[in-house]
Amino acid sequence: MIANNQNRSTMILDQLSQWPRYARLHPRFAAAFRYLETLTPQTPVGRVELAGNDLFVSVQTYPTRPVEQCRFEAHRQYADIQFLITGREQILWSPLPATTAPYNAEKDILFFATPAVATPLHLVAGQFAVFFPADGHAPGCDLSGTATVLKAVVKVRL
Repeated sequence: MIANNQNRSTMILDQLSQWPRYARLHPRFAAAFRYLETLTPQTPVGRVELAGNDLFVSVQTYPTRPVEQCRFEAHRQYADIQFLITGREQILWSPLPATTAPYNAEKDILFFATPAVATPLHLVAGQFAVFFPADGHAPGCDLSGTATVLKAVVKVRL
């Protein structure tokens, strides 16, 4: 899918080896994906700035949760590239509905009620998903039971 309008839903799910297909979607995507290629299961948890607040990575580890405990979120200023280094998880996806949910500009996040219909995305190590502002998503959900994941979330300022 081509991301040419921030108001359209343009979610992407693919293998990291396929990232060159998506580099043209945003000027900072190539740098983001090249960085993801360097990550290993030994990558430490923490924040890495690739281009200040315009492009940064948060490496995190956590146990997945039951779907009922996952919260839908969306962003306005950034696209998320969520990449699984180890583990497996389910991310629920839905186009962002019209919502009056409060937006936290400092953290660039809004949480909203689980939509009536959501598409489950199954991610395993080596896969990534890209979420643009029109893409509501609920990350960190169990996929065939609880698992501990090591994940990198790249924030790309749009």
